[in-house]
Amino acid sequence: MILTLPNMPQEGHQPPRTKQPPHQCRNAKRDWIGALDASQLQMLEQQMRFEYARPRDVRDLGECYFYHTMEIPRYGFVNGQWDLRSGIRQYTGGADFHAKRVLEIGTASGFVCFYMESQGASVVAYDLSDKQAWDIVPFAALDLERALATRRNVIRKINNGFWLAHRAFRSQAMVAYGTVYNIPTGIGPVDVSTFCSVLLHLRDPFLALSNAARLTRETIVVTDTIVDVAGASDSHTAPSAETRPLMTFLPDARTTSPVDTWWRLSAAAVQAFLGVLGFEESTVTEHVQRSTWGDVPMFSVVAQRTSGKPLC
Repeated sequence: MILTLPNMPQEGHQPPRTKQPPHQCRNAKRDWIGALDASQLQMLEQQMRFEYARPRDVRDLGECYFYHTMEIPRYGFVNGQWDLRSGIRQYTGGADFHAKRVLEIGTASGFVCFYMESQGASVVAYDLSDKQAWDIVPFAALDLERALATRRNVIRKINNGFWLAHRAFRSQAMVAYGTVYNIPTGIGPVDVSTFCSVLLHLRDPFLALSNAARLTRETIVVTDTIVDVAGASDSHTAPSAETRPLMTFLPDARTTSPVDTWWRLSAAAVQAFLGVLGFEESTVTEHVQRSTWGDVPMFSVVAQRTSGKPLC
């Protein structure tokens, strides 16, 4: 399947409107700004000054690493760790992205980003660059500097793969780099935030959700793997049957692994996190996605804001 994108408007594009006399426009702008409090004015200034990443001109597949399997126009098939092509709607929880501004946390190679654009979304793709440190487990027996240097090289190639595909798909997605622990408020308000296969790789998944929630007006989508969070290795109970809000700490000092995975979370734990953040109405769906490790059972939580409001 070749994912094709519709002609998307540039970020911030508005349809033609009837022109008003200049003095009326100035008065309306003055009245609107005058209604803002000090914190709102500060956030408005941050948004006006915020600079998105400049596109990279990457055309060589050899400079790229692909996390997602894709068929890229003019390049053809590229193989990645995850093949979401037949299950992308389930992977994103069946959420409605039409005419939504979306903050995608952890865009990687961009397949999910480009899918949401194809559904009518305006996407801000947020991820690490090689200037930020991967959130790896700091085992005392691990050569941390060496591990971080290796990850920086991987991140650079993942970023390259995104930009190559971004150009090929003629994507209009804006890109910002940083960590989930410091998502810039300069990005501004979004309708939807997504965390697809992200929380398990974070030392502090609740903080990451909290930082995105402060920008999110309507919906948060979280997708993660289904496992036996109770830790019973001989259990034959379907892991999706776990209804308690549990999370299991995975790093094992005896084996110094896994290095880049911290937690296994139940869907109920994700729902509990999101409820605290004001997204109390949620649904859980289950699906199976293809990966280089085989078929992986997964869950998706789609949560709606029921209380509170975004900071900006």
